[in-house]
Amino acid sequence: MATPSEFKPRLTLFDATMIVAGSMIGSGIFIVSAEITRSVGGAGYMLGMWVLAGLVTIIAAVSYGELAAMYPRAGGQYVYLREAYGPLPAFLYGWTFFTVIQTGTIAAVGVAFSKFTAYLLPQVGEKVVLLDAGLFQVTAAQLLAIASIVLLTYINSRGVRNGVVIQTVLTSVKILSLLGLTLAGLFYGADSAVWDANWQDAWTLSALTLDGDQLTSTALTGLAFFGAIAISMKGTLFSSDSWHSITFIAGEVRNPQRNIGLSLFLGTVIVTILYVLTNVMYLAVVPLKDIAFAPNDRVGIVAADAIFGSAGTLAIAVMIMISTFGCNNGLILSGARVYYTMAADGLFFRKAGELNRFGVPQNSLWYQCIWASVLCLSGGYNKLLALVIFGVLIFYILTIIGIYVLRVRQPHLPRPYKAFGYPFLPAIYVVVASFLALLLLLFETEYTLPGLGLILLGIPVYYLSRRKEATVPD
Repeated sequence: MATPSEFKPRLTLFDATMIVAGSMIGSGIFIVSAEITRSVGGAGYMLGMWVLAGLVTIIAAVSYGELAAMYPRAGGQYVYLREAYGPLPAFLYGWTFFTVIQTGTIAAVGVAFSKFTAYLLPQVGEKVVLLDAGLFQVTAAQLLAIASIVLLTYINSRGVRNGVVIQTVLTSVKILSLLGLTLAGLFYGADSAVWDANWQDAWTLSALTLDGDQLTSTALTGLAFFGAIAISMKGTLFSSDSWHSITFIAGEVRNPQRNIGLSLFLGTVIVTILYVLTNVMYLAVVPLKDIAFAPNDRVGIVAADAIFGSAGTLAIAVMIMISTFGCNNGLILSGARVYYTMAADGLFFRKAGELNRFGVPQNSLWYQCIWASVLCLSGGYNKLLALVIFGVLIFYILTIIGIYVLRVRQPHLPRPYKAFGYPFLPAIYVVVASFLALLLLLFETEYTLPGLGLILLGIPVYYLSRRKEATVPD
């Protein structure tokens, strides 16, 4: 079989929508509501954080549609930044994408997969320490997370169709399962007493702490108010992230000018509605204290136990394993295409720019796998989440601003689809996302400063790579 020199368009609108939705629905919806509830206290604020994240995500998605229609080829956000600002900002995105954003997300979802697997098999839990080297530990959960990433990388290295089939099947299963859990909770497990109690102080912003069985609520004002919002939005935005994964594989989508923008809209709307309904279900089934202090933050398990009993918790654990496994499949499939495009520009390992006999960037997939596996050893779910989301916001902001830049720089370039609500809706996204990025920089400095440092470290790396490229003989 001859080695292909370029990607072939094989993916339909349905495939593309499943990649968008499947890359979004991972572990967050079953976990982060606990930290959000501890941070904001009131049910209204907790639900409001999910609604706000959904609206912001949909605005970004319908704005990206213009860029996707203009540049329907592999690389997605990297290509948009390159066209709007030039090679350095594009490289900084690709550098951060590889070092933190995509690989960190893959690692976080892998850790979540092992977290819920450990509910069924405690032998692979976080407390099972296999190696204690003083400065760091290696646990069974970390090795399981790495094993899942390696397996999915191998599957995707054997052809895009393999990854897409897995994505379509697993995404369909998890959408139906999450919808089934939500409807069962709302129509079968809902408790009016729980619902009424949860909404008594719904709009009182407070931090919740637990001392034994005693719940303490501390009102938040001033800077503490903004800190709570930052921590909460970190979780909801991460749970709604990776919606743009389909743009990375635009060269493999049929009729990309139409189908990419439409799949972005359909996927983000479907997931946003599901997320909001699921959190309404949590508030109808589980007391606020039990949401906030769910064991290991596994709110989905607590809700399933309240609805179905112990048998239900086993079923939901399996469902969440499927969800996280499918999410990582989409992330692994799409992310490698960014490094492929960077390599074609001379800004990544040359081998990453080659396709194997199955028409996929095999080397790019394995580079991604290796670094994501290293990140699995670096920390737990919440640490990885905080490290990722700051870099994500910075480059989303730059990309949305790029729509305005390209309207000026390339006014005559065909735009089969134009950003919905331009210029107002994209501007709203830029303002909201910039505010959240600033809050994270102020209140989550332990993680955001290293993230910012990694972005800036890309500047000397860029010039070194350019210098090396210039010295290589033709």
